[in-house]
Amino acid sequence: MKTALLVIDVQMALAHEDATGAVRSCPEAADNIGRLLDEFRTKGDKVIHVHHHGLDPEDPFHVDAPGAAVQPFAAPRGDEAVIIKHVSSAFAGTSLEADLRAENIERVVICGATANHCAESAARSASSLGFEMVYASDAVWAYEAIGPDGVSHSAEQIHSVTLANLHGEFGAVHSTDTILNA
Repeated sequence: MKTALLVIDVQMALAHEDATGAVRSCPEAADNIGRLLDEFRTKGDKVIHVHHHGLDPEDPFHVDAPGAAVQPFAAPRGDEAVIIKHVSSAFAGTSLEADLRAENIERVVICGATANHCAESAARSASSLGFEMVYASDAVWAYEAIGPDGVSHSAEQIHSVTLANLHGEFGAVHSTDTILNA
């Protein structure tokens, strides 16, 4: 089965957020994204980078903002495809689905940021469109948040609930080691 690695929104806006002391889950995510990239590149498998470009000039992901730049460890190489999106899902308003189908890709492995936002949106969309979806549980991360009810949720809780929501319902959730050893 032809597989593509989707690297979602590994951009400087998130590194800037980390630098301000934001509390996040999965500190090993960057290393695991790097391991996935190395393996896919070594095997010659498809790698697709998805970058968010916010439309609001004040958005830290706006194309003219420093946050839109890619974190160096996840920078595209050679002829690796780059999809630009303006909303949460990598599939909405982009050529991603058509590009995958044109190359007979049946399975996608998803990593990147954030676990409960754009990476999750891509995972749900991929599943809904009929792709076999594999979510790299330790190659994504989440940030702590306060809900509309005032309840504080830790980054680890949000990460864990995201994995629980996806696994079995939208595809498989596996560790990077499991994915690399499959």
